[in-house]
Amino acid sequence: MTLSIFDLDNTLIDGDSDYLWGQFLVDNNIVDGQLYEQKNQEFYDQYKQGTLDIQEFLRFSLKPLSEHPTEQLLQWRKAFMLEKIQPIILDKAVDLVEHHRQSGNILMIITATNHFVTQPIAEYFDVEYLLATNPEMIGGKYTGKVEGIPCFQDGKVIRLQKWLDTHDADLNDSWFYSDSHNDIPLLEKVSHAIAVDPDDSLREHATTQQWDIISLRE
Repeated sequence: MTLSIFDLDNTLIDGDSDYLWGQFLVDNNIVDGQLYEQKNQEFYDQYKQGTLDIQEFLRFSLKPLSEHPTEQLLQWRKAFMLEKIQPIILDKAVDLVEHHRQSGNILMIITATNHFVTQPIAEYFDVEYLLATNPEMIGGKYTGKVEGIPCFQDGKVIRLQKWLDTHDADLNDSWFYSDSHNDIPLLEKVSHAIAVDPDDSLREHATTQQWDIISLRE
């Protein structure tokens, strides 16, 4: 079994779904606009700089899920997909995923963004397996807390290893596509590490390691 793994934000889509979900909440007056937008930007900047405290961010980003009925959240998510996500899905990313599908590979998206936000995006790409940060849900309602290990940096490696163990699989001849230096721990584990429109830190590391560097935007 050959596993083809794709990061999501700024890899398969031309933007960050976590950040854009926050913007959607602001645009629709679901949260305190000015304050929320400021914090959302601060956390996004920290993510890009590699200084993000993932637990602090998750307390912020998952809180709105706990403040509304699940039915309402699902309606908002549907609008979010149409307004914020579908316009930034990259045609070359769709082609890349399809290439790996036609090669008979097992497809997976692995992302730090939470499962609530990313599930419909994985479904759009028709990717069977999604490893994402899991928001805790009790009695059909989100609690605002995270369940288990966040799917971020080394957490991606841990979460993937658990998946491999469960599915009696390994990383032999595996692929991983990512744009972010935050994913270097996982990129170093796979057989084929591909930097996709990488940030400066990842580009430097990929060049040193002689990893392939591609663009899905050009």
